[in-house]
Amino acid sequence: MISFVLKRSLAAIAALSLASFSLATGAFAQDFPKRPITMIVPFAAGGTSDVIARAVAEQMGIALGQTIVIENVAGAGGSTALARASRAEPDGYTIAIGNAGTNAATYTIYPKLPFTPESFVPIAMVAKTFGIIALRKDFPAKDLKEFVAYAKANPGKINLGHAGVGSSNYLICKSFVTSAGIDATLVGYRGAAPALTDAVGSQIDGVCDAAASVSQSINEKLVKGLVVGSTVRLATLPDLPTSAEAGLPEFEAQGWNGLFAPKGTPPAVIAKLNAAARTAVETGAVKKRFADLSTVAPDADEHAPEVLQKLVTRDVEKYRKMLADDAKQ
Repeated sequence: MISFVLKRSLAAIAALSLASFSLATGAFAQDFPKRPITMIVPFAAGGTSDVIARAVAEQMGIALGQTIVIENVAGAGGSTALARASRAEPDGYTIAIGNAGTNAATYTIYPKLPFTPESFVPIAMVAKTFGIIALRKDFPAKDLKEFVAYAKANPGKINLGHAGVGSSNYLICKSFVTSAGIDATLVGYRGAAPALTDAVGSQIDGVCDAAASVSQSINEKLVKGLVVGSTVRLATLPDLPTSAEAGLPEFEAQGWNGLFAPKGTPPAVIAKLNAAARTAVETGAVKKRFADLSTVAPDADEHAPEVLQKLVTRDVEKYRKMLADDAKQ
């Protein structure tokens, strides 16, 4: 009898605690956000993720009625930033922008990370990007065919910069050299911007980058666009051939950027952040900025957190196979 009464009392206490927790969580979400939010960008200022993050953050802040502060945390292909994000309080006040490199390929490249895919909760996909190979303006090749011929005649002598091992730009490089069947030296930087600066200064032969950060330099003839890993030409770079047009249809480099929160962030808070992200990418300001950057906002049916989760799950496996050799080194 005592045991039965004790069990009922414990059950009642548990139910009461759960109800109190639910009420507290609901009240917290209702008031969210009450102070500025930090959005961690895993790379140096000026790169693709940074440019996209700033455009989206500004409009999300307007939708939420709070400022979203950008914090650039470069290093280890984005892993340093994601480690910091995974340790943050799961209250919605610290979120991170990521891509297929930082949130999928990194688990193969850096197998001993202090976080896993389960350390994060997806908020929303916010952009779709297109990878480009660009060369220093004085590189002795006028098109992709000549570049590949030169690379094969000079194995290991061409160097291409990227935003760090594990970044989406690194994946563009890997996809390109694998598709072209060439031996090139891939040089990692702490972000896309430093790599592009060295290409402009002819310190390296070229860069693997997203249209968002390299288009302007191509249009200003600071670097020479070689190919875009897309099925269609980009409006901002109408003279840049697609991989199929250039004779290398195997080169595909269409990526994504998404927002993530630490595991344990209340679903109601995720819902608020998702709604703000959806509102942001549909504003005229972001659409114009994305158009200038040859970046595309998600389709109407791609805003849900579940869509981003599926992309992560798909790409973890995709890059596990592609980068198996890197993991052994």
